[in-house]
Amino acid sequence: MKDILTELESRRAEARMGGGQARIDAQHKRGKLTARERVDLLLDEGSFEEFDMFVTHRCTDFGMEKQKPAGDGVVTGWGTINGRLVYVFSQDFTVFGGSLSETHAQKICKIMDMAVQNGAPVIGINDSGGARIQEGVASLAGYAEVFQRNIEASGVIPQISVIMGPCAGGAVYSPAMTDFIFMVKDTSYMFVTGPDVVKTVTNEVVTAEELGGASTHTRKSSVADAAFENDVEALAEVRRLVDFLPANNRAKPPVRPFFDDPERIEPSLDTLVPANANTPYDMKELILKLGDEGDFYEIQENFAKNIVTGFIRIEGRTVGVVANQPMVLAGCLDIDSSRKAARFVRFCDAFEIPILTLVDVPGFLPGTSQEFGGVIKHGAKLLFAYGEATVPMVTVITRKAYGGAYDVMASKHLRSDFNYAWPTAEVAVMGAKGATEIIHRKDLGDAEKIAQHTKDYEDRFANPFVAAERGFIDEVIQPRTTRKRVARAFASLRNKKVQTPWKKHDNIPL
Repeated sequence: MKDILTELESRRAEARMGGGQARIDAQHKRGKLTARERVDLLLDEGSFEEFDMFVTHRCTDFGMEKQKPAGDGVVTGWGTINGRLVYVFSQDFTVFGGSLSETHAQKICKIMDMAVQNGAPVIGINDSGGARIQEGVASLAGYAEVFQRNIEASGVIPQISVIMGPCAGGAVYSPAMTDFIFMVKDTSYMFVTGPDVVKTVTNEVVTAEELGGASTHTRKSSVADAAFENDVEALAEVRRLVDFLPANNRAKPPVRPFFDDPERIEPSLDTLVPANANTPYDMKELILKLGDEGDFYEIQENFAKNIVTGFIRIEGRTVGVVANQPMVLAGCLDIDSSRKAARFVRFCDAFEIPILTLVDVPGFLPGTSQEFGGVIKHGAKLLFAYGEATVPMVTVITRKAYGGAYDVMASKHLRSDFNYAWPTAEVAVMGAKGATEIIHRKDLGDAEKIAQHTKDYEDRFANPFVAAERGFIDEVIQPRTTRKRVARAFASLRNKKVQTPWKKHDNIPL
């Protein structure tokens, strides 16, 4: 018996070494942790239960039968984050560059199947050179098996991808179908075709960092949701995100202890909106003052900054926030902000996370680049996302809510449950100046008359009361009481049920 136990420990020790000490040292020199170090940091101490530690590849071509490291380049298993069950796979770059083989894919698929079966999030840590060329089509088949599971798990369990090294070619499509993607600055990159192929085909000279680095994907492409300085920070932020999310689509978001009075009054909010309607202010100040303990987890902070998305807690319960940001493009909606917000709204709706919408929107951004880029269809994505949502929805209009953008931003007409407005709100077809120039076109040459018409329009429409008269605004509230009113609204909606017509699935304007 003792000999068997000794052999077991010897095999385990060998498996834990991955590709050997020299490759582990090389990984550390690049500023990267090993696959197992990442899992240990991500999960609660001592909670990791590993699966398939001794699995090896089956390839016999190109001399591969002589190298059969245990684990085959990926560490898989389950554990807990702050006591809550999660499944995890972590690719091991020290073994064949983390390349995906048939058995490597089978290990990942097993974990994903268990995550769906048991209703728990799955977290994938990607650090791979791509498909294992020696295995040919078997490797490609492995990728497709993983992709199919990403699709089936979508909207059923939260899926989080952490890119901590290369992720290229077909490998990028698995993270692309997950709910959140985090990257690490300077050590991770994602692209379908690498710099060498780009140079050959298009003659463009570009580095891997420029083509698919963390900055590119968080600021330009919106592929990634956030980028962090190093592996340790990225994993800590994943733990923080998981705390906001439900385990699956049939579970409620977690309820955390809170020490912040839901009826807290914030007098400073009475002066948040400037007297001049064209002066910007920071919408994040309002978000921080509404959430428990001022805790706000922002999603896609560096992309489409004219709209803010992320999670807060109210009475210890997760709430998704979508807010126009007057500091950027005056808070206008455009192609990028519509896509960003629509995806976030659909995630919240899929996982029963209530949505708070803070509105200060003068309209859609005008211009040929927007129209040629399809702003009509992209704007419709956000409209569609709000219109199909059945979770509790509360909307607060702080200042401008003009034109079609008023409709799109969780208006009463899109089944928002509570629609509040501050006294500074202006719900109208357009701004007073533009409206006056259309209505009173014949007086355009008379500055005095135009000024009077503009003032008359402002007096009539630059307020929330016309909309309130029609029931489109449920209540005009004092800004200082916003947290109290929002908290009470969400508390009253906890048992909300909505029946929708049967359909196989919708056809969102992609």
